[in-house]
Amino acid sequence: MRSYRCRVCDNPLHFENSSCVSCGTALAYSREERAIVPVDHLSRYLDQSGLVWHRCRNLGLHGCTWLSRYEGGQCFACDLTRTRPNDEDPEGLANYPAAERAKRHLLAELDTLGFQVVGKDTDPDNGLAFDLLSSVHENVTIGHADGVVTIDLAESDDAYRARVQQDLAEPYRTMLGHFRHEVGHYYEWQLVRGDLIEQARALFGDETADYQAAIDRHYADGPPADWASSYISTYATMHPFEDFAETWAHFLHISDTVETAAAYGLTAVAPVTAFSSFRDVVAGIWVPLSIALNMINRSMGKDDLYPFVIPAPVLDKLDFVAALPRTVPAPAQATRSDG
Repeated sequence: MRSYRCRVCDNPLHFENSSCVSCGTALAYSREERAIVPVDHLSRYLDQSGLVWHRCRNLGLHGCTWLSRYEGGQCFACDLTRTRPNDEDPEGLANYPAAERAKRHLLAELDTLGFQVVGKDTDPDNGLAFDLLSSVHENVTIGHADGVVTIDLAESDDAYRARVQQDLAEPYRTMLGHFRHEVGHYYEWQLVRGDLIEQARALFGDETADYQAAIDRHYADGPPADWASSYISTYATMHPFEDFAETWAHFLHISDTVETAAAYGLTAVAPVTAFSSFRDVVAGIWVPLSIALNMINRSMGKDDLYPFVIPAPVLDKLDFVAALPRTVPAPAQATRSDG
């Protein structure tokens, strides 16, 4: 994340601040300016062009501070949520804010990297939407299908998520990680077209392979013995769709952490989009930075922050993902349903 400062008193701010802890100014996030801005006593912000913006109506519901064009309206981020917990589901509502917070973080990062985000309210066929579902009374499968990302809100509970992580022997599992992975399926569906399809197949494999059969094989037999030489995680070995989504998620993990480190003076670096290849970012910045961060975590008695090794084939995959077009080049060619 970027570092922010209060425009009234210059105090440091964090992305989710709704008021400045130093001067008390009410705040909101302007997606158009990619900045935290002050709002008046009526929660309004007047931008430089003279447009009046209003703080999102969902501040009290799940802490959203983003600006809306309409008084009493929702912001762009909230408009992307198609389904949320029922008002009579207290457990689901308690888990809901963490999911929305992760989603806002994701959207801010996609904006930073220049990826186009279009909602299904604008483009029903190719747009993006989120179903944030409570699994209190029904089973919820995290996944993506036709531009709809489904998230199980139970994953917002640290104890629940830790149990699942242990059961699946995963080195990393977070709500933000789920959003990054699942939106990777969406962007593969939208951006990998034309000549890029053959390039993707050369790197990730044939995406037309039977997905259910791949799931069954993965959970019955586990990953190949030599998986670490070509994949970022065991889950990536399951199917080419999952290899792409895992690679995409790590592209976002690395990009966001490098930007945050630069914003707080931990490393001197240009934006990752300024590098000619993403492998240069990994080799020149990420590897030494992640080693240092892992050592810091160990100094505090914590697990490694980034418990992954990036082999040469994954560098090629990361380069491919980082070089994808930022806007959709043509109509979607096929429906994809991925986990």
